[in-house]
Amino acid sequence: MSEYFSYLPNFEYINRGPNDQQITEYTKVKNLFKRVKFSNDLFQDLTSYTKYKIIGDERPDNVANKIYGNAVYDWIVLLSNNIINIEEEWPLSQLSFENYMLRKYGEENYNSVHHYETIQVKNTKGDVIVPKGLEVPSTYTIKYFDSVGSEMITRDNITLSVTNNEYENKVQDQKRNIFLIRPNLIQEVINQVTKFMEYEEGSTQYVSENLVRGEDSNLYS
Repeated sequence: MSEYFSYLPNFEYINRGPNDQQITEYTKVKNLFKRVKFSNDLFQDLTSYTKYKIIGDERPDNVANKIYGNAVYDWIVLLSNNIINIEEEWPLSQLSFENYMLRKYGEENYNSVHHYETIQVKNTKGDVIVPKGLEVPSTYTIKYFDSVGSEMITRDNITLSVTNNEYENKVQDQKRNIFLIRPNLIQEVINQVTKFMEYEEGSTQYVSENLVRGEDSNLYS
């Protein structure tokens, strides 16, 4: 992420003296509130992206190095998927997952039931009456009219238990499916980020394209 922070513009705020009147100096910081986003044209164009499945304990920098040839583009991997909190939105490493399961469930509850899901149910014509994977109570039953046999049918025993371990692994697996900006568009992305990060003239706080100055620590975006 170090390269991403290099694109962030600066903000200077005043350090005041003990009497809260005397200005002692300006402190320059990165404007972390200047959060980048892709243009709608690029974001909405599905041809700009390719699907990718995170393998094992791959981190964003590993993916960036594999796809773009340089680990410094890890921020593009995250930006492509609107990921802000890596710990919550990126799949956990195996060790982190095991620690997470221990904290949340305790080893003795790994295989306890988390919830129940439906199996797929079809009528005699082959139409799906109940899709697979709906979260339901364990006692879930259905009643439907079978037009072929001209009778009402009641079905029970159409649920399967899902353990805590199965559920949490499924959550992690879903996080592994991401989208990546195609490598040939990297420079366009960088150009957009550079342009977006620039400050616009007109504000009293404006100093330059990469710097604004304020009288307090309220960041200018």
